[in-house]
Amino acid sequence: MAARRPTIRDVARRAGVSVTTVSHTFTGNGTVAPATQQRVRSAAHDLGYRPDVIAQGLRRNRLGVIALVARQLDALRPDLLVDVDYFARFAGAAAVASLAEGLGLMLVSDPTGPRAAGAALASDGFIVTEPVTDDPLVAMLTSAGIPFVTVGEVPGGAPVDDPAAAPLVDIESGRLTTLALDHLWEAGARRIALVTGTDRNEWNLRTAAVYRRWAAYRRITPAMAHVPEALDDEGGRRAAATLLDAGPPPDGVYALTSNHALGVVSVLSERGLRVPEDVRIVAGSDAESLRTAHPAISSIDLQPDELARRAVEALVARLDDRPAPDHTGEPVGQLVVRASSGSA
Repeated sequence: MAARRPTIRDVARRAGVSVTTVSHTFTGNGTVAPATQQRVRSAAHDLGYRPDVIAQGLRRNRLGVIALVARQLDALRPDLLVDVDYFARFAGAAAVASLAEGLGLMLVSDPTGPRAAGAALASDGFIVTEPVTDDPLVAMLTSAGIPFVTVGEVPGGAPVDDPAAAPLVDIESGRLTTLALDHLWEAGARRIALVTGTDRNEWNLRTAAVYRRWAAYRRITPAMAHVPEALDDEGGRRAAATLLDAGPPPDGVYALTSNHALGVVSVLSERGLRVPEDVRIVAGSDAESLRTAHPAISSIDLQPDELARRAVEALVARLDDRPAPDHTGEPVGQLVVRASSGSA
């Protein structure tokens, strides 16, 4: 016969406290002195008692788990993960920040996508990175009343200053684009081209819009190539070929993804153009491959660890129905200058 599972009453009896005190110790409700909590947890450990956290969460309408949807990871090849600083740093920092709030972090595929897991919605709230135009996940979460925070704006969605809009973490695409373009200009480039992905997210769309305005301000002719993120280095090669075959070759390139930047560099080399002597390069997101390239490639460090911390803060504030921390005047993201964008 199987041994009887210990109950909450057994724990209360062993610790010499009430059942309510045991319940409050494990749920966080009420106030229990630290010494009493320790006594209760020791009794539970000795008896082998495990609280039913899912049942507790359902009773108090809180599971203690938040979900992270990073769409780019769904399309990324596993062999490239070691090179993607952004997602590794973001997920790690989000997990640590969640633990500090007494929460668990669950990395899930987009619940509206083909690889959605059944347990994806079993969470208190969502952090959604790379929201896209008419985002189906944002629409679903809004309709279901599930709290969420986006990292970056939903293109075409509610304005940032709309109090009814969902909290978001500003990725500062406009400022960082201008920072990279100004750096190339100051290094001597005058025919600066832009390479972006094709996903309809803020990173691609706002960068392109800011580039057009910047080019008009500098009185240069815009030159852009848009290639799917999933093409990796090959996408950069195609973009470089498009730009080089369209007219006078650019002497500066801002490529948003690390793999696209590497593909651009490889085609430039094949066509006898030197980096940085003939063409200066800056990538829009840092990666190990950029740091070890020859020459090392300048990039924007998006500081995903800080973005993740802010996302967790904002979501927890929403779960607790209180204002999110104000990070106005605290810019995130910085330019890391390496050999690829040095002066001629």
